[in-house]
Amino acid sequence: MNIEPRDEYMHENTGEENFNESMYFNFYDRDHRLGGFVRIGNRPNEGYAEVTLALYRADGSAVFDYRRPEIPDNRAFDAGGMRFEVVEPFRRLRVRYRGEALDLADPLLLEDPKRAFVESPRTWVSLELDVEGLSPIYGGQAEGDAPDMVFARGHYEQHVRATGTLGVGRSTLPFRGLGLRDHSWGPRSWQSPRFYRWLTCQFDEGFGFMGSQIVTEAGREILSGFVFRDGKNTLVERCEIETRWREPGPYHEEVRALLHTGEGTLEVEGRVLSLLPLRNRRHGRTTRIGEGLTEWRHGKHVGYGLSEYLDQT
Repeated sequence: MNIEPRDEYMHENTGEENFNESMYFNFYDRDHRLGGFVRIGNRPNEGYAEVTLALYRADGSAVFDYRRPEIPDNRAFDAGGMRFEVVEPFRRLRVRYRGEALDLADPLLLEDPKRAFVESPRTWVSLELDVEGLSPIYGGQAEGDAPDMVFARGHYEQHVRATGTLGVGRSTLPFRGLGLRDHSWGPRSWQSPRFYRWLTCQFDEGFGFMGSQIVTEAGREILSGFVFRDGKNTLVERCEIETRWREPGPYHEEVRALLHTGEGTLEVEGRVLSLLPLRNRRHGRTTRIGEGLTEWRHGKHVGYGLSEYLDQT
């Protein structure tokens, strides 16, 4: 796989009906015990963008919005009140959001999204973050095709620092957090994998990990990831993921992962602090995506990130 600075910017629309270009950021501020993620996924050949905002509060409540604003092309990540800007490739980006979002006393209300959007109060959100890259880039443009996995032609990830302000309702707080970002382009079908587990964590500015397990509809298992430490990424050669589930749902509640690298094995244990049950419907199929804000532990190290579980129903 290869990656170049120009890949930070928008890519050519290659014409597939489900062509997607997306960028995603997650972040967590330990001082305020506040975290979340934002995402824009452009689908120019379908005429809209998928725009998602998710914020998890310390009291267990959440702020959430999802919309599909119309877009004319794939020239920018700028839709539905959200905008991402590359300032310096791989080093500095900007994230902005201004708009209303659902104020969910219980994030699991999204199990019935229609009811949640109709009955939940709305609150004003303003988010302004300067994002700085901490780790080397992981990933890039794949060579060749994987016909049983329609999820991205190019994809990369990076651990980051995010600083700025976050306003919810009448309260605006300074924000300083750590997290992970990604950028993908190419045909995207949420229904392509049978399931996947995507685990992200930042323990401190110099130590974090990402672990991924994907199982395709054909039964092929793809295991990948990296451990970021001492200024470098060490590739995950194999990972093992054990999950404890909570009913009803099912919702993942606790995660234990072994990330095997050429330099040893990183063992981590995660506890889901709050979970948003999301879904995607297409061509008569429903895909569940559980977005869990997760506290991770490795020995004396405590970190935070997202555990994202996708399953077909």
